[in-house]
Amino acid sequence: MIDRGVALLDARRRALLEAMGIVIWEDRRTPAAEGPGAMPAPLAGDTATVDDVALLDWAALEQRVAGCAACALHRARSRTVFGVGNHAARLLVVGEAPGAEEDRRGEPFVGRAGQLLNAMLAAIGLPREQVYIANIVKCRPPGNRDPLPAEAAACSDYLARQIALVRPCAILAVGRIAAQNLLGVDTPIGRLRGRPHRYGPDALPVIVTYHPAYLLRSPDEKRKVWTDLLVAKDLLDAETKP
Repeated sequence: MIDRGVALLDARRRALLEAMGIVIWEDRRTPAAEGPGAMPAPLAGDTATVDDVALLDWAALEQRVAGCAACALHRARSRTVFGVGNHAARLLVVGEAPGAEEDRRGEPFVGRAGQLLNAMLAAIGLPREQVYIANIVKCRPPGNRDPLPAEAAACSDYLARQIALVRPCAILAVGRIAAQNLLGVDTPIGRLRGRPHRYGPDALPVIVTYHPAYLLRSPDEKRKVWTDLLVAKDLLDAETKP
């Protein structure tokens, strides 16, 4: 169920942030301060509460991400990789993390994997310019390793806001990290493929497929990805934009 998945993700996020020593901002109003329209007093150093991020427009959100220091990844980045594409896209593509070229240019999926992603999208009639593309994390992990759970948690509100702003008809999750973080599960990607899942309060359809970088190493799996893309195309044909 969606509610259970969201609750599981929130619980995991809280535990991971506490383990990393990252402050979890909470509403610390006294009962006397509560009431209709009452707002909590700002906390020292509080720059990115969940409610705050959820109110940002595109420009403010990108600026917030550019200055983010919520996890250790910011120390080695060249620049943040915010996202790119059509702000009113019907399909939103979520990848895992920036690589070296993405870190240099500040744009997701610009290397060989990006060229293959472009071909995948074109195969279902969607030029890159018509979709929106973002990653689970906005900074490159050292050595192109997988992002740690706490790093993904630190970026999760940014991605949630991007999804809310785009309001896509469907999400294409490419790669294990993207799929597991979006859905709040640890199920292997092979078991997540083949059927739509749902994300968020609007129950957006999520299609899971292999990452283009994996396909470059394992080209025999492209047939499975084509099947996933056809599922995504059928969903887009059936869904109307919220």
